[in-house]
Amino acid sequence: MSKLYSRLAILLFLVTSCASSKKAKFEDYVFKTKSEEQKYQTAYNKALKLWDIPYTEENVKTSFGTAHVIIAGPKNGKDLVLLHGMDASSTMWYPNIKTLTKNHRIYAIDFIMEPNKSHLTAKPLSSEEIVIWYNKIFDHYKLKKFDIIGASRGGWIAVLLAIQKENSIDKIVLLSPAQTFKFIDKPRKTSSALLLKLFPSEKKFSKTLKTFSTHPEKISPIYNRQFYLANKYAKSNSSMLKMMPFSDKELESINNPILILIGDKDVINSEESLERAQKHLSNSKTKIIKDAVIDFLE
Repeated sequence: MSKLYSRLAILLFLVTSCASSKKAKFEDYVFKTKSEEQKYQTAYNKALKLWDIPYTEENVKTSFGTAHVIIAGPKNGKDLVLLHGMDASSTMWYPNIKTLTKNHRIYAIDFIMEPNKSHLTAKPLSSEEIVIWYNKIFDHYKLKKFDIIGASRGGWIAVLLAIQKENSIDKIVLLSPAQTFKFIDKPRKTSSALLLKLFPSEKKFSKTLKTFSTHPEKISPIYNRQFYLANKYAKSNSSMLKMMPFSDKELESINNPILILIGDKDVINSEESLERAQKHLSNSKTKIIKDAVIDFLE
């Protein structure tokens, strides 16, 4: 990890540590005010309509808080869990959802420690607690031998779930998984995302989209509005700094069929990531997607 990325990571940690030292109610873990939350939720609801297919929204109560799950697709289809990218929420699947629901019963889960419709009522979760939280949701829906797609941070979480000795995962697809096989490939370019998180503005947001996307103009402005508000209003947290690449031993414990896709201009992963995946994942396939729209919407 370069010196620049290290400095930015330290800065983010210091800022978020100071923020967390203030007294805050757990029910306000993500948003600072109710007004900000309402504006974000309105943008979320508008973005979710981009799915343009029948779906239902459900809330699952857990000991850590409420999990928001969007369900779509044929009831007799194979179960498929979708794990979104950082701060992107489950609405991010709108470009792919019609294809994904042709043969699958979709369960799109909002990550509980980010801006979306899940609601954390406990302290920030450890990696072990994240596993427990997702398993509570899988148990609730009686999911067995299900497939899973994880994008960016969601890809890291998918691997975290897959390395557990007891899991019910069948096939896995990773879309440019962040911090999974190696640290971020191009930290200088990704610094715009960290600066956006620390000092949100529409100008920085636009710059970040151009950094992570080959064709930012193809991304819906309705979705962009929601994604921007996620960065503008949500409290920053240091959980991303705890996402360390998995060890050789951990990767080698995964026997599931696993497909890893990255973009040809990906700033999160490079061919080195794919080489490490091929070396340590016994049942893996890798592919570089040309002209990808954005790293988590490939």
